[in-house]
Amino acid sequence: MGTWDFGPFDNDPAADFAGELDEAAPEERAPRVVAVLEGALAAGGYLAGKEGEVAVAAAALVAAQCPGGEPVDPSHGPKRPIPGLDARWTGLALRALDRVLGPDSELVELWDDSGEGARWRERTARLRGVLVRGVRKGHDPV
Repeated sequence: MGTWDFGPFDNDPAADFAGELDEAAPEERAPRVVAVLEGALAAGGYLAGKEGEVAVAAAALVAAQCPGGEPVDPSHGPKRPIPGLDARWTGLALRALDRVLGPDSELVELWDDSGEGARWRERTARLRGVLVRGVRKGHDPV
């Protein structure tokens, strides 16, 4: 796992995803984020670590649009705007993040095996909290 910190873009797959978003045409960026979230939910059985890492990054992009959401650090996250990505995708992002945090997730196991699972869960719980508050305010996927 090419990971250097606990942030949503602090790993190779998520940083690569950010680069792909920057290279995509502006109108393709939001649909790519949504596709990642939907893909995490559609994955049957065990969710691979790479897919989990990218889903966390996509959820962070949605959470950044919500009140109280942290801006995404452009050093590893996307540097260009993502038109059309807004808080209406909060419910989808929350469900995808819950899938990543669930029992059939390689990412959870990798963090636990590293001895840093508790710290990663704490950081991810803050992201989840923003999404939960967004859902409570009535945002949900179209």
